Formats: sequence, structure tokens, C-alpha cells
Amino acid sequence: MAWPSFSTELRDFIAFIRRPNLRRLPGRSARRGWLEDWFAHLDFARLLKWAGLLWLMNMVVLGPIAVAAAGAGGAEHRLRLDALPWLQALVWAPIVEELVFRYGLRRPGHALWLVPVSVFALLSGPQWGSAFLVGLVVLACWWPYLFRSSTAPKPLPWRLRKTYRRYFGVVVHLSCLLFAAVHLGNFSYNETPLWLLPFLVLPQWVTGLALAWLRVRRGIGAAMVLHGIFNGGPLLVIWLVISWLPPQ
Repeated sequence: MAWPSFSTELRDFIAFIRRPNLRRLPGRSARRGWLEDWFAHLDFARLLKWAGLLWLMNMVVLGPIAVAAAGAGGAEHRLRLDALPWLQALVWAPIVEELVFRYGLRRPGHALWLVPVSVFALLSGPQWGSAFLVGLVVLACWWPYLFRSSTAPKPLPWRLRKTYRRYFGVVVHLSCLLFAAVHLGNFSYNETPLWLLPFLVLPQWVTGLALAWLRVRRGIGAAMVLHGIFNGGPLLVIWLVISWLPPQ
């Protein structure tokens, strides 16, 4: 089944921000369960359009606000131009951050054990031990379905599912705010007023909303891929600029 038009998706995204729900878009069904959640057919051209829209919003609106807030408060980004974090931005962050902040949006039962373990890996950073832990987390998500285990996770009781659906919008927006807040660690502060801090991570907040929408509508795999594409764009631009600059 073909994906709907980009304009249709954009309208659905705006409606999702206003009132999040668990509906899927055409081209993504629940019949194949976890396989489609992780490995659904991806329209890379469409994902590039979404990444382009997010980059445009950041360059034209959100980025200048964040830069102005950083300048007003004396905050400085910790990114080192002589050591661009390619692996962390393209692989580590998309996998681990999606597990922490968005995997449980569709699988709240899994979130009870998955989020604490993934948070530990996130705080530990991209090291061999934490990478191994993340691998175990992903394997634990796949295991019952790969091997048709009798320990396959059972759905939440109907009463809990009904409650979760009622407060799903709160869960989505809270996860996006937490996702943005985590990125405050990307800055060093020089007596920056607290009221300026939210402005520093406006790009991450809006990006989190888009990733949450994509995770719910298409699956966790699609959200991870878009996350990686989005992170890679600015790094590529920085790398090209540095490469073109004459040596000092």
C-alpha cells in the first residue's frame, strides 16, 4: 500500500500535536506486529522531506531563537569541531533515545522494564558495555517473536489500556519535553537564567514531536531512521564548511 501524500501526513502531524492518538496511517498495519514496527517499508524520499522540513524550521525559526537565547545567557554548545561525533549522532542517539523516549508510546507494557535499562545506557554513553546492554534490550524486544516464545508479552489489561489511551496525549507531550530537556546537557552555562533554558532546546522539542508522531504512525524503525538523518544533516554541513576553510 502506497504512503499518503506529504501534505496529508503534514496535516495529520498537526492534528497529532493538538490531540495525540494511536491511529496508524495507510501503509502501516498492525497485522505483522513487531516486524512492521521495526522493519516496515520505508520511503526514504519521504523521510528526507520530513528531515528537510525540520532543518528548514530550525534554520529559519527555531535555530535563531536558540542562538539568541544562548547569546543572551552566555551558554555555549559543547560540540567540538575537531571531533565531530558521527557515530554517536548517526547510530547511538537514534537507537538509544528512541528506545528511551518513544518505543513505549505504543508498547507501554514494555516501557516498564525497557525505559530504566535504556536510561542507564543513555547516561553511560556510547561505550562497549552500554552498547552491549542496548543490544540485549533490542534482543529482548525481538525474542518472543523471533523464537515464538511462550513468554511473549501479554497485552495490558483492558482497564489499564483504556486509562493509557485517555492520557496518551499527556504521555506524548511529556516524553517530548523530557527529550528536549536531556539536550540541555549539550551546553555549558555561564550564569544563564533558568527562564532562558527552554529556548535553547526548542529545535529538539519540535523534532521530538515529529519523531513521536512517526513512531506512532509508522513504527520505531522509521523514527530511528529519521532521527539519524536529522542528526546527520547539520554534521555534514559543519564538516563541509571545515573542509573548505583554508588551513590556519
